[in-house]
Amino acid sequence: VQLVESGGGLVQAGGSLRLSCAASGLTFNNYYMSWFRQTPGKEREFVSAMSRNGGSTYYSDSVKGRFTISRDRAKNTVYLQMNSLKPEDTALYYCAAGRIITSSLWFPDKYPHWGQGTQVTVSS
Repeated sequence: VQLVESGGGLVQAGGSLRLSCAASGLTFNNYYMSWFRQTPGKEREFVSAMSRNGGSTYYSDSVKGRFTISRDRAKNTVYLQMNSLKPEDTALYYCAAGRIITSSLWFPDKYPHWGQGTQVTVSS
């Protein structure tokens, strides 16, 4: 399994970015696909997830209503559309994949597969 993120960058507060995670070596229907983020000195934080069949999505309270997770099966790619960005959204964003149960999706140690991360910086 290989996950490759892209789309990070520098944006002003209130702006938007769309992150992409291109997956290979897995079938979407067998994996939860999730986004986490991390800042220096802090633990990796859950951001959003999509269920195996794509029918359910999950968001942390801090991004609910601003971020949207989606996927394109044909491209084997998961997206995170981030709108109304805030300086506190600044972090290294990671894509993760796991054949896990719903109650585990919030916990980074449950995911065996990770991308290398893409930096998002929001200026005030």
